[in-house]
Amino acid sequence: MRMIKPFLVLVSIVMGCGGFLFISKDKKVGDSKKLLSEETTLDQSRETPPTLLFKSGFEGVSISNPKDGYQYITGQDAITNFSWPIYILGSDFSGIHRVNDDNGKAIKNKLEKVQGPKGNITNTLYQEVTYDVQVTQTPYQINNIKQNPGELYVRYWMKTDTVSLLGTDEWRAIWEYKTKEYAENRGFRMIAYMAKDNQGKPFWLFQGDKNPQMPVWQVENYKIPLIRGEWFKLEFFLRWSDDSNGYASMKVNDQLIGEHHGPTTNNSDPMDFMMLTQVYGNSHPLYQWVDDLEIWDGNPTP
Repeated sequence: MRMIKPFLVLVSIVMGCGGFLFISKDKKVGDSKKLLSEETTLDQSRETPPTLLFKSGFEGVSISNPKDGYQYITGQDAITNFSWPIYILGSDFSGIHRVNDDNGKAIKNKLEKVQGPKGNITNTLYQEVTYDVQVTQTPYQINNIKQNPGELYVRYWMKTDTVSLLGTDEWRAIWEYKTKEYAENRGFRMIAYMAKDNQGKPFWLFQGDKNPQMPVWQVENYKIPLIRGEWFKLEFFLRWSDDSNGYASMKVNDQLIGEHHGPTTNNSDPMDFMMLTQVYGNSHPLYQWVDDLEIWDGNPTP
């Protein structure tokens, strides 16, 4: 997969089983092409205070063997008392999707004790895509979403490998959601990446698109360095809307990577599924650890 100016072309199909052709471009796309110096203060006023929907550091839970293309985290977190699997926004199904895993050989998912983001030994979710078969990936998916979020906030800590993203024209997806008609080019996707351009320069990419071939808006952030081999905090905030009052933002270690003011769906298409974590890219092997996941209705941060 090569970067060829001047477009960004994204090829994807429903439920995350999609490929990705990453093509850099010089011209910025959409009104949301803002970097950190242009951060806008967001009015977070709500009639009700933020509500914690889910929280877990993977303590005291277990992970299943692969079955029908998924693995499942189950049990009650020993610290937070929240129970896996995650059922939010009306969802009745969530788990770790194993997409094209070559009969189990290309993907690894397990709970692993390592030194965590606070320096202590802690339980984490370890995920790996060893090699690519055909868009091989292993996201934690919340499927069959039946209720659109009003305001949704997701936060977790992640540590990625140091062996991927060493060349040029490389990328790895880390988070996304899709609406129900995205596969028919009538919906919407929001997605976040770590990437290298065709000169080998690293950057973060945050974008929304209505079809696989053309982004509606995107933010390329070269100012904040990519973090590899170290723990970093990821935050995503979403205000659901089909109008100008929608909003979305991505932060890393409390620094704004990018934000978008405007619609967060298309043609009022409802949310279908969300990939809370994702391991998918064009540079292998890809692996990562995840810890201290939180999901909120509303934004708990100032």
